[in-house]
Amino acid sequence: MNSNGEIVAKINNFLAEEFEVEPGKIVPEGNLKETLDLDSLDYIDLVVVIENNFHFKVKPGDFLDVNTFSDFYDYIISKVNSKQLV
Repeated sequence: MNSNGEIVAKINNFLAEEFEVEPGKIVPEGNLKETLDLDSLDYIDLVVVIENNFHFKVKPGDFLDVNTFSDFYDYIISKVNSKQLV
């Protein structure tokens, strides 16, 4: 079972690698879209990376309330934790 800290570290690693961002720019209060310079195609890449790393399906609309990295961490952690209960 992953701790929240391990999940956040894993997220930061794949975001930095996938989107070629300095790891130091990925901070909880940072804006996900602006920091990663995401466009609509990048969101598709992001979904694929999430599904490959955490093995759950991302639904359309899941990112509507995700603005900061903190929101993104909470989203992934809640999905991972709910999956482990099944």
